[in-house]
Amino acid sequence: MSELAEKMQTLDPVWSSIREEALALAAREPAMSGFLHATILNYENLELAIASHLSEKLANSEIGARTLCEVFEEAFAGNENFSSSVRADIVANFDRDPACRTHLDPVLYYKGFLALQTHRAAHWLIHNARRGMALYLQNRASEVFQADIHPAATIGKGIFIDHATGVVIGETASVGNDISMLHGVTLGGSGKEGGDRHPKIGNGVLISVGAKVLGNIRVGDCAKIGGGSVVLTDVPAYTTAVGVPAKIVGKVSTPEPSRQMDHSLASEEDES
Repeated sequence: MSELAEKMQTLDPVWSSIREEALALAAREPAMSGFLHATILNYENLELAIASHLSEKLANSEIGARTLCEVFEEAFAGNENFSSSVRADIVANFDRDPACRTHLDPVLYYKGFLALQTHRAAHWLIHNARRGMALYLQNRASEVFQADIHPAATIGKGIFIDHATGVVIGETASVGNDISMLHGVTLGGSGKEGGDRHPKIGNGVLISVGAKVLGNIRVGDCAKIGGGSVVLTDVPAYTTAVGVPAKIVGKVSTPEPSRQMDHSLASEEDES
C-alpha cells in the first residue's frame, strides 16, 4: 500500500474502502469501469461522489443534474453533521444487512440509503429558508426511491432503512441514532390535527416490516416493534410491542435490537 493510500485509510477508512472496492469491481467487470469512474473514482471525497450520484438519479427535464449537484454540494457542506452521519449510515448497512457485501453497495444501489441522504440535504435546505427546494427533493426521492420522508423530520445517524419501498416519515417525527427499519414502515400522524403530531423514536430501535407508529408517541431506546403492528401508545425502552393495536409482550431478547436485526418475538420473559 502506498503512503498516500495508507494515509487515506487512516483518515477516512470508509471512503478508502469504497474506492478500493470500486477499483476491484472495475477490474473484474470492465463493462462497469465507466460507471464506477463516473460515480466513485473520479471524485476526491465521498461527499462529492454522493452529491453527483444523487443528482444523476433525481434529475429530470425540470431540473438537470448539474443544478441538482450544486444544491447537494451546498447542503452537504453546510450540514456539519453530514460527513459523520453518511459514513455511519454506510457502516450500518454493511454491518446489518447480510446481502450487503461491500461498503460500495449502499452508495450505488440501496434505495433506503439514497433516500436518506436526499433527506439529509432537504433537511438542511428547509432549515435555511429554502422550503421549495426541500420539498422538491422530497417529491423526487419519493418518486425515484419510493420512500417519502418529510424534510423537517429529524433523523440521527447510523440509520439502516432496508429495501425502503413504502417507508413514510412525517413532518414532526424524530428518529434517534442506530435505528433499523424495514419496508412499509410508517411514522405518521393519527388524524388531521396540526402541530407536533408524529412519533419520537429512541436510539437503537428496530421497526419491522410494515409496522405503523402513529401519533405523537414515544418509542423508547432499544425497543422492538413487530412486523405489521399498529402502535398507538408509548412503548417503553427495551420492550417488544406487537399486534393491532400493538401491546407489550415482554422485554427484548437482545441488548441492541437494531444491530442484531432479530425479528423474532422471543423475549427474556419467554426464556425464563
